[in-house]
Amino acid sequence: MELRDYRAEVDTTRELVADARAGLTASPKWLPPKWFYDARGSDLFERITELPEYYQTRAEYRILERYAPDIAERTGVDSLVELGSGSSSKTVLLLDALRKNGTLERFVPSDVSHAALRGALSRLSVDYPEVDLHAVVGDFETTLEVLPRANTRMIALLGGTIGNMDPWQRDRFLRQVRGALDGGEWLLLGTDLVKDPERLRRAYDDGEGVTAEFNRNVLHVLNRGLGADFPVEEFVHCARYDGRRERVEISLRSPRAMRVWLDEAALAVELSAGEEIETEISAKFRYSGVRTELHEAGFELIDWYTDRDRDFAVALARAS
Repeated sequence: MELRDYRAEVDTTRELVADARAGLTASPKWLPPKWFYDARGSDLFERITELPEYYQTRAEYRILERYAPDIAERTGVDSLVELGSGSSSKTVLLLDALRKNGTLERFVPSDVSHAALRGALSRLSVDYPEVDLHAVVGDFETTLEVLPRANTRMIALLGGTIGNMDPWQRDRFLRQVRGALDGGEWLLLGTDLVKDPERLRRAYDDGEGVTAEFNRNVLHVLNRGLGADFPVEEFVHCARYDGRRERVEISLRSPRAMRVWLDEAALAVELSAGEEIETEISAKFRYSGVRTELHEAGFELIDWYTDRDRDFAVALARAS
């Protein structure tokens, strides 16, 4: 078992300063969603996945529960790489299927949260003592650069995380994944599907307010990491569905005009009453769009697995 922390080699304060400067001086203002995920943010997201409004996790779990054996038999991979793995709660279905298929040798979970990976590894090492566990604390790009060699690998990005990227970012990411794989290797991609707008909105604005706390956590990160003075609890969590772009847009709304000081960045941010800071998008997909994006990045869509209600899909693609 190995855990390599590539984030420890990065000056995270400098990175946070750069992102805060770029996003909070833009018009409209924005912040990258990667800063949600400190230890508290990771815990909050795990709570979100259990909420009744947040159907994605349950739908994807049902898909993997039903089709993981087919995926294992079709691919025959000996190494599974999961980007943004978190607790790897759904991934065990793939691990079990690959082990039963007799091919599994290595699992490479990757996440920006050291705490989430450490917790996952402690459980996985007990349940899969025969599997080489090679965990990577880092972002997607770092993980793709340090992928261990294997006979046949499959990279998995589950949970609809691909939807957090703009179209140009998705194209760049999928091309990076293709560049990290050899021809004939595999990609498993979870995608949330277009559906009733109100149902989509509720998935990001739950009745308990957990998603709102998760959203506001990015301001806690700025306060702690950059000595900022955001009045965090005053900010209003906003989630709306853009039907034209078929995506949920999430932001934090300033309740009043204010001036926020970020000490480490030596930056003053002026916010007007009602002004919003975009913190995340979550694009929703259709079969034809996913197939096209995969093809343009150098993948062939081999199969498209959905749950009974067609809420969610898992795409199995092979590097051309």
